[in-house]
Amino acid sequence: MEELFAEVILPLPLQDRYTYLIPGHLTGRIKPGIRVLVPFGRRKIYSALVTEITPLSPGDFEIRQIETVLDEDPIIHPVNVELWKWMAEYYMSAQGEVMNTALPSALKPEGRDGSVEERFREKTRTIISLNPELDSPEKIPDILAALKRAPVQQTLFSHFLELTGGKDIRNRETIDRKSLIQETKNGANVLNELIRKGILFSRQETISRLYSETARQGDLNLLNRWQQEAIEEIRLKFMEKQTVLIHGVTASGKTEIYIHLMDEICREGKQVLYLVPEISLTPQIINRLRKAFSNRVGIYHSKMSDSERVEVWNRVLHFTRGEEDGYQIILGARSSVFLPFADLGLIIVDEEHENSYKQHDPAPRYHARDMAVVMGQQHNARVLLGSATPSFETYLNAMSGKYGLVKLLHRHGSANPPEIIIADLQQAYKRRKMISILTPELHSEIGRTLEKGQQVILFQNRRGYSPFLECMNCGWIPACQNCDVSLTIHKKAGRLSCHYCGHHIKLPQLCPRCNSDTIKMRGTGTEKIEDEISRIFPEAKVARMDLDSTRSKTAFEKIIHQLETKKTDILAGTQMVTKGLDIEHVGLAGVINADNLLNYPDFRAHERAFQLMMQVSGRSGRKENQGKVVIQTSQPEHPVIRYLVNNDYEGFFNEHVAERKAFFYPPWFKMIRIALKHKQQATVDSAADFMARMLRELRQAKILGPEYPLIGRVQQLYTKEIWIKFPRQAASVEIRQAVAGAVRETRELPGNSGLIIQIDADPV
Repeated sequence: MEELFAEVILPLPLQDRYTYLIPGHLTGRIKPGIRVLVPFGRRKIYSALVTEITPLSPGDFEIRQIETVLDEDPIIHPVNVELWKWMAEYYMSAQGEVMNTALPSALKPEGRDGSVEERFREKTRTIISLNPELDSPEKIPDILAALKRAPVQQTLFSHFLELTGGKDIRNRETIDRKSLIQETKNGANVLNELIRKGILFSRQETISRLYSETARQGDLNLLNRWQQEAIEEIRLKFMEKQTVLIHGVTASGKTEIYIHLMDEICREGKQVLYLVPEISLTPQIINRLRKAFSNRVGIYHSKMSDSERVEVWNRVLHFTRGEEDGYQIILGARSSVFLPFADLGLIIVDEEHENSYKQHDPAPRYHARDMAVVMGQQHNARVLLGSATPSFETYLNAMSGKYGLVKLLHRHGSANPPEIIIADLQQAYKRRKMISILTPELHSEIGRTLEKGQQVILFQNRRGYSPFLECMNCGWIPACQNCDVSLTIHKKAGRLSCHYCGHHIKLPQLCPRCNSDTIKMRGTGTEKIEDEISRIFPEAKVARMDLDSTRSKTAFEKIIHQLETKKTDILAGTQMVTKGLDIEHVGLAGVINADNLLNYPDFRAHERAFQLMMQVSGRSGRKENQGKVVIQTSQPEHPVIRYLVNNDYEGFFNEHVAERKAFFYPPWFKMIRIALKHKQQATVDSAADFMARMLRELRQAKILGPEYPLIGRVQQLYTKEIWIKFPRQAASVEIRQAVAGAVRETRELPGNSGLIIQIDADPV
């Protein structure tokens, strides 16, 4: 019989695919898209994904063979593997790194010396049923009579009958073991006796870890005039362009348009991927989706357990196989692009401008919005990007005709855009009118809003209590021992923490350098805002939403539920509070300090500041109520503030995109950032210099650096960066090949052992 070979991807940072011999007894069972166990290295066993079957031997050397097959059917489709391939090439990572990111951990078992532990186990429960031979009106009284000498067993059996339908019900219901014994003393032992006597039966039943409450599908909400015009224009644009941008002001009702378009795609029998930037948005949106689409909707994000993610993965596959429990619609964060869709009809990227769509670590450092556009091409699916403040890259594509453009400039309902009040921090400090962290304007507006029974959202782009601690006697500032940053104060936890490596120390009472007690907390984080607002408005119920307060799985839902049910009056938080929260009674939004956003040393700082403050303003005033926004800043005449007050995105875009062109920045130019890291500073210096010299041979690209970034040492590793700029129309394949060659040669230099090189295409 002719020998066959399988080409596989291993979940390792390896550039190549590997070929293994298919043993005769597995011929016919192995096909593209299934997982197999293969030996790799001296004693390791890995799960690998088969991509191709071929009769051609890879060479005249010993070929190792596949050990076993893990799947009966493919867990991924060829179109999904094509996406992996494109991603690896564009983002200059290994296909194994893409596989490692794409598959939930439970789908990648590995082991040593032939022993592999399966990580995914189906969740089960014990089901109790009555012996079918005893389930008749005549026999039930006899059983109860026979149990008179065992009154506890008789009581439990009576309880079972009551819970499963009474004494005379045929085709009696079953009940899970926990529900039956939870109210009975020594219930487990008593139940075991009834099972031993053959009165009750016990069996295991597989159950889902996912949301299982059956939702009744309802009618879709009617669209208003502006929404109807927008959706008709979107349909027309989709006839010309695969990707369309809907530029809709905050609270214009974009979600309702999404739902109507999703309904059209579902009627065609195709799948829908609905991407959101933060899982904090999913509780509100999923409720709306389940009202419209019942249990055809699934959620996928990083806060789910690994087993839950495998279940969602399988349910996406189930839909393509026509199974009833399959998910037709997925609402998810950026990792949802990896799910095994076979026939996507629509991809929605809500708040497409958000940085959360970018994966920073580990590789591949992909951008989910850009991946959505590629997926649209591969699946021949429509892609709808939505934002009130589009990214410059997307808006330029829309203005140049690459994407379709639809504008929705009216708020839903009768509400006018919020009134924006600019509060001058500098003047308030000079005149000594600050009330703690609040200007008189923000203080009085919070008071008025609370008096009206409305709610307040306050935004500060910094978590913790204060950014740093300082001794006023000797100037000592506690710094991280692993990173070149000061430690952030977390007052409630009683410690100073590094937000880069997690190192922390106890909050000192005295200066360790001069033993002085004149230690002061400098600056303001969300934890301090929570404390100060609680002190200034003692009657108000204050809550906080940031990375520290939302670490648990259900924290987001609890915080949003408290806000929706008006159990929270004031919510302070980081960027999480700016992203799509639709709370009816929020009458005021406040930016505690806009200067942190405006003065950040990054070419995108003004774009991000405008987007964030516009998003904050969108949280205020829903339905018929006009909201208010107070922005505290020391630069009230700043151009970004001026465009914001005038709600002039286009003017802002036109001015800043011209500046970007003059200085060779995106969206006119592409960028690649290369970071070199090592424990020895001298090694980083020499390696970065060598690589930069090689890259400067590229004629169509500008090479910047090598330079140390703002934070030159993180987790005991010194870092130097090289930035590559090149025109959008340049031959990017040649540039990527040159980068790959420079990386390879730099790694191979003597003395560069332990050197880490990270490549980030299109950094944000």
